[in-house]
Amino acid sequence: MDVVETLTESMRQAVGPQAAAFAIAAVGINLQFGYTGLLNFGQVAFLLAGAYGLGITVDAGGSFWLGLVVAITSAVLLAFLLGVPTLRLRADYLAIVTVATGEILRLVVGSAWGGDNLGTGGPQGVKEVTGVFRDLNPIPDGSYGFSSFRFESQTLWVTLVGWTLALAATLLVRQLVRSPWGRVLRSIREDEDAARSLGKNVFAYKMQSLALGGVMGAIGGIIITLNFTSVIPDYFIPTVTFFAYAVVILGGAGSVWGPLVGSVIFWFVIQFSESSLDATVPEDILSSQDLAALRFVLVGVLLMALMVFRPQGLLGKKEELLADG
Repeated sequence: MDVVETLTESMRQAVGPQAAAFAIAAVGINLQFGYTGLLNFGQVAFLLAGAYGLGITVDAGGSFWLGLVVAITSAVLLAFLLGVPTLRLRADYLAIVTVATGEILRLVVGSAWGGDNLGTGGPQGVKEVTGVFRDLNPIPDGSYGFSSFRFESQTLWVTLVGWTLALAATLLVRQLVRSPWGRVLRSIREDEDAARSLGKNVFAYKMQSLALGGVMGAIGGIIITLNFTSVIPDYFIPTVTFFAYAVVILGGAGSVWGPLVGSVIFWFVIQFSESSLDATVPEDILSSQDLAALRFVLVGVLLMALMVFRPQGLLGKKEELLADG
């Protein structure tokens, strides 16, 4: 195994557009879970809403910019549809409803009925929806980087936009959690009955957190669409949500910069383990499918070790963890 080549390829994956998309989605989960205490196990539904909001609009003849508006609006509406019946109840109701909604939406948009009646393209998805975005690319055609750490101009353009949006989302959350609004969110996380007794509209604050975090998830879905240049229903599986949670836990729930750091480390570990296993384990011992499953086992072991030795994550604080408990 070429260790240098493996490390270089892993770093490319760690800072690529997929890592940027998950960083944005994880910032949204961090706002919901880390600061508000909401158990949104259906963040993938918001990624799907953003991706299909853009894809269907452009495929129907609308402009790329209108598609962005539709994508964000779809995420806000989805947050209200999920939040109104659940946020007045216990936290586990939101968890159940969101995880079910994500899978229901995936099955609907990926069905023949969805393709015929909703313009989702059915199992094939929506193709070639990023023409305007490609035209905006200021980077000349070519390949940039060195060795395996190399990006084509279009991929580099998506990567730069993705990480810029991830940084912007992080700075926005940083300002919000330091504001009176953010302090109310923390009080709700620690004891929502106490916040309610002080005259705070707990339901409204929860709804705002769910909607804002959902919008960030939709932006992550848009970045994924821009990277793939199409919307593919099979991508939006429940595993996406739990990858995003792994990113938050790894970086540290309730820490501002945790999702960005967690995303880089998470995708580095994913790629490094996959490349290492492919190079060292013979095909007659474990097939490629078995190796793909084994890498997730290794990631799970890593997260278990993290929860044992540093449960607050790499950048989290024990005080935040104890307050959440």
